[in-house]
Amino acid sequence: MGVKLEVFRMTIYLTFPVAMFWIANQAGWFEDYVVQRKRELWPPENEDKRQELEEFKERIRKQREEKLLRAAQQRS
Repeated sequence: MGVKLEVFRMTIYLTFPVAMFWIANQAGWFEDYVVQRKRELWPPENEDKRQELEEFKERIRKQREEKLLRAAQQRS
């Protein structure tokens, strides 16, 4: 029983990591789970949102410049 048990244990020890590696590297699985999840977390940008963000940044920049200009004028 000793040799048979050792062969069985060695088979299990080698089969498990090889099977996990094979399952994790399936292209279909990768596409279904990993890429979909990435697209959910970080959706592709569209031009409207990008333009809106740029306009917002410009408004904030102008407000800061005006605030600094007023502060500089009050000191003088």
